[in-house]
Amino acid sequence: MRVLIVGGSGFLGGELARRCSAAGHEVIATYLTRPGEAPGVEWMPLDVRRRGDVDALVRASRPEVVVNAAYRQADWTTTAAGAANVALAASAVGGRLVHVSSDAVFSGAAIRYDETCVPDPITPYGAAKAAAETAVDAIAPSAVIARTSLIIGDGDSPHEALVRSLAGGGARGVLFTDDVRCPVHVTDLAAALLELAASEHHGIHHVAGPDAVSRYELGVLIARRDGLDESALPPGRRADTDIPGPLDVRLECDMTRRRLRTTLRGARQFLARRGVGR
Repeated sequence: MRVLIVGGSGFLGGELARRCSAAGHEVIATYLTRPGEAPGVEWMPLDVRRRGDVDALVRASRPEVVVNAAYRQADWTTTAAGAANVALAASAVGGRLVHVSSDAVFSGAAIRYDETCVPDPITPYGAAKAAAETAVDAIAPSAVIARTSLIIGDGDSPHEALVRSLAGGGARGVLFTDDVRCPVHVTDLAAALLELAASEHHGIHHVAGPDAVSRYELGVLIARRDGLDESALPPGRRADTDIPGPLDVRLECDMTRRRLRTTLRGARQFLARRGVGR
């Protein structure tokens, strides 16, 4: 199978590229500033804001599957218009599209959100992600739109890097005790996305872990797994700051889990101490 991963040099995109290559697929992955490191992948520069460039790359590569994992939190054009450009190009060649979205499309007012819930974003990034969903659904109604949450790995995700830096005194800041999400492991998420790509399902799917944990609790779990001093992690409350964004957003994934063979593990499971529960 010929797979195009847009945003392949990112954390999730890199895992998708590695997994597809290892499975023997022909993989093309894009990058904005520098290529990723996954072996057996054809790396191509691409700015998704340029519709002509996106169209030209997709027409030249003619992928059977396109996974769009590209975004920039501070850039509406990349996140929203870029998603529309990818959807238009994928539709033009008949490619199966999986678009990666985010729990940022929700305000947190309802706390629990299933796949039928309508976005009500309260940040510019959330609004861009919601606009992207609307564009993808209109352009490619057979596409999968996969909303996910905090993505964690085996030490190489941004949140894990922050925890290490805070525990070692290399960074200032706090981990919020009132900012709750449903973290997912990057390998579980990548497997689920590719399984959905190979299925006949379409529309909104929630792909997150079953454990709702605060960013502080998540930090403690990471510290314990990695043998760090969890007492060095400074707690705080987001509600006491002027940082915009939702507090408690929990993606309900029951419908998606029923459709998947892939197990979406909770943070308390995949962050168990090394050698424990493995």
